[in-house]
Amino acid sequence: MGNYEHSTTVTTDPDALFDYLADIHHLPDYFAAMRSAEPAGDDAVYTVAEVDGNRREGEAWFTTDRDARTLRWGSEGPNDYSGELEVTGADGGAQVIVRLHTERVEGHDIDEGLQATLAQIKRNVEGGADRAAPRPS
Repeated sequence: MGNYEHSTTVTTDPDALFDYLADIHHLPDYFAAMRSAEPAGDDAVYTVAEVDGNRREGEAWFTTDRDARTLRWGSEGPNDYSGELEVTGADGGAQVIVRLHTERVEGHDIDEGLQATLAQIKRNVEGGADRAAPRPS
């Protein structure tokens, strides 16, 4: 079993950043393995991902709490996979904290994936890689 947590600070407005991250259509912009994500009704999302060289498709759950600036996700399966992303205010911007729980024990790969996700969020927002991403005030 593994619980993982990483964070980064992004130079942008916390509310605008949360709105960007909470939009299901933006998930493939910052989750490296994700190829597509579409709403599937209620809290469901249909995703296509490339994991360890294998295409994985299926339904997952995805919830947002705008007041707490938190989004949560997970999927059924043998890995008991779930995660949480939280945006808080920080000096000059926003802190993004990502937490992941899984029964998989490949900790190094998971840590690298979380760090890559946070780096991509930072690049998208601060580096202008995604025009829909929030810009610093």
